[in-house]
Amino acid sequence: MPGLIKNHDTWYSEYYSEDDVKLSLKVEVLHAEQTPFQKLVMMRNETFGTFMMLDGFIQVTQKDEFIYHDMICHVPMAVNPGIKRVLIIGGGDGGTAREVARYAAVEKIDMIEIDEAVVRACQKYIPQTSEVLSKDSRINLMFEDGLAFVRNAAAKSYDLIIVDSTDPEGPGESLFSEAFYRDCYRALGDDGILINLHESALFDGDKQYFKNAHKKIKEVFPIAKVYGFNLPTYGSGYWYFGFASKKYHPIDDHKAAEWEKLGIKTKYYNSELHKGCFALPNYVKEILESV
Repeated sequence: MPGLIKNHDTWYSEYYSEDDVKLSLKVEVLHAEQTPFQKLVMMRNETFGTFMMLDGFIQVTQKDEFIYHDMICHVPMAVNPGIKRVLIIGGGDGGTAREVARYAAVEKIDMIEIDEAVVRACQKYIPQTSEVLSKDSRINLMFEDGLAFVRNAAAKSYDLIIVDSTDPEGPGESLFSEAFYRDCYRALGDDGILINLHESALFDGDKQYFKNAHKKIKEVFPIAKVYGFNLPTYGSGYWYFGFASKKYHPIDDHKAAEWEKLGIKTKYYNSELHKGCFALPNYVKEILESV
């Protein structure tokens, strides 16, 4: 069928599991630059819309970003809807700050992004996630090293720390260290919550990152749990966040009725899903039990 042959199409492929598995999207390249920290490319695909790639890996797409940002934000906020002081490490696309800013009780949002180019590119090409950064006066956007910022932060200065980082390589590598988690513990109040990326648990490389992150956090926080979410454009389609706290258990202290009274409309997260996302497959449980 000659009509299906399109020799002039441009395709982008992100490889998983070395070189034998990949996700391919037909794209239009909108912007590309080598920043002081990483290779940044903005592309557009008809199905997923505009998306950002860093060092060859998709970070955010217009189509499915709501899944990631719902789950990184609303899970801790539904455990403690009274959170007032929030620190976001990374999150240059602005989506995490957007969701946190929907809570009227939040008084301060410090956002520390090491790469200003990421923020500027998202402000130009993906305003649905980033426009909040210039519209909400509670957001203090600082272009600094998140590791150093947390190390120097005053003790008990935040109620919630969200580590919205890239993969544990390049600029994001130091944000997966035990020393960093200990600094987060010190910077959190007595009922503080930490949310961090645990990657996937399916492919061998991701599985090791997953295991290492959980092991290090368990050494620091008395409560350390893992929860999952489905994201089509991330490797394997199913990824995990870590929930760590000095005081709150994500299920036992889930304040569903209080959260629902806030009337925050979400596209992915809900109170039933909150409980369900902590129910893990056996192969994931085995990884967690091994540490």
